[in-house]
Amino acid sequence: MKTTLQTFFLLAMILLFISCGEKKESGQNDDTNPTEVSNSEAPERQGQAFIKDDESQPTVLDIAIGSKDHTILVKAVQAAQLENVLVNAGPLMVFAPTDAAFKELPEETLNDLMKPENKEKLAYILKHHVTPGNYNKEFLKKFKKLGQASDQSIPVEVKGDDVYVGGAKILASVPAGNGIVHVVDKVILPENSN
Repeated sequence: MKTTLQTFFLLAMILLFISCGEKKESGQNDDTNPTEVSNSEAPERQGQAFIKDDESQPTVLDIAIGSKDHTILVKAVQAAQLENVLVNAGPLMVFAPTDAAFKELPEETLNDLMKPENKEKLAYILKHHVTPGNYNKEFLKKFKKLGQASDQSIPVEVKGDDVYVGGAKILASVPAGNGIVHVVDKVILPENSN
């Protein structure tokens, strides 16, 4: 499992470096504040995350973008420039906090994380919501912990029919072409996110 996680993390880092290089080559300005750019106003982006394919199942990123309850998560993914990572072949399990979950964080904390100078910290927190694999809620009940792309583990707890990962309750699950999106009611913060 550790080798799989290390391979996944290495792939994620390679894709992140490639997407950063594509951004610089395309002449995009690093001063863009992602919290102020709406999806309709966003400049044309390049990379695998922005290729339209009408024949495959939506990726985990497509599902988040299409959800009215995940606008803050999408802005955070864009601010951290992780779009291309979330469309790779996977399989990926993404524990996707709702907008309501993000609003439980102090407003100044969320605003601070969205600043360009905090991109690495934000990316680390977002990677703490991603696990290699494609397990539904029932199958997750067999686990005691999950290894995240942040290189930390989160506990899995079962309370009746409910499953909690890192203290966040799974509210719903949506299959994707490259994994599964588990909608959760809390932002899962890594222990050393400072």
